[in-house]
Amino acid sequence: MADPKKKEPIEDIEAAIEEIMADQGKTDLPEEPEAAAEEPSLAPEPDASEVNEVEALRIERDQLKDKFMRALADAENSRKRSERDRREAENYGGSKLARDMLPVYDNMKRAMEAIDDQLREQASGLTEGLELTMRELLNIFSKHGIRILAPEVGDKFDPIEHEAMFEAPVPGTKKGEIIQVMAEGFMLHDRLLRAAQVGVSSNPG
Repeated sequence: MADPKKKEPIEDIEAAIEEIMADQGKTDLPEEPEAAAEEPSLAPEPDASEVNEVEALRIERDQLKDKFMRALADAENSRKRSERDRREAENYGGSKLARDMLPVYDNMKRAMEAIDDQLREQASGLTEGLELTMRELLNIFSKHGIRILAPEVGDKFDPIEHEAMFEAPVPGTKKGEIIQVMAEGFMLHDRLLRAAQVGVSSNPG
């Protein structure tokens, strides 16, 4: 049988612990502190200087973009203008020379109209040379975009292509009709080199 005296030290220790806890008022275990309510994390507000710097960079970006677009537009306009000037120089650069050649055509045509059958038989070589020269001159005109304006009697007078040298009340005609062609006109591509010189009817009926 166990000896009851061996339990005394243990009982004394337990009694001492209870006495100490009673003195300190800690008989119950301490409650755990309630978890503090989590506050939403707030991002730091940007500094006013940072906001101003971002706005300044945005404005500078927009200004550079605008300058870039304007530069592109200017470059495209310059390219189109250069292309137009090149095309006009190619088409109309020789307009002065072409205009100076028109009297040569007029004289050649008068010479051709003066050739009759008798002269053709007597000077066949000369007439053939004139015809070849006239044909070559017309080929050159066609090659460089020169077109002959050859109105006929009875055509309607066009103030853009025709020049009225005189007016006359010719019977059997209407006002504004061409009654005589004095000289043919010429166009260089879509530009008028010389208007055709014509007489126009002034007959009111």
